[in-house]
Amino acid sequence: MPEPLDGSQRATDDPLLSKVHKTPPSDPPGPFDHLVHHSDCEGYYVPVDFAHVIVDKKAPGGHLGSSVRLLAETRRIAEALGLPEDLDPYSEEVFDAADAEEPATEGWQRYGVESYACLQLLHAAKLSISTGAAIAFT
Repeated sequence: MPEPLDGSQRATDDPLLSKVHKTPPSDPPGPFDHLVHHSDCEGYYVPVDFAHVIVDKKAPGGHLGSSVRLLAETRRIAEALGLPEDLDPYSEEVFDAADAEEPATEGWQRYGVESYACLQLLHAAKLSISTGAAIAFT
């Protein structure tokens, strides 16, 4: 696992992430395509399993991802973080980890902000799949 970001760093400045964003999705799809090839501020995820994120500037939001694939991808990240999938993203424990001035030395709490975001996506993807509703980034 990479080191957690400190307050002066931005994920968008990471050279590996920049390279991935500049590279079109491959065939077969990569292990995290529905996370890295989908906008984090616009577009939709729908509860249908399909391999590639659909990018079309004419579509509302420009991006259409699969909440089924999003769930699988975020589960892989949660597992790598040691993050309990059933942890409430609004719990005091999660907020404390995300707001800590100094990250914990081990466990998912070391990645407080990342864990918070992962839990949000896990819960949204599960809800999308169970209800048939889309996830909207607007």
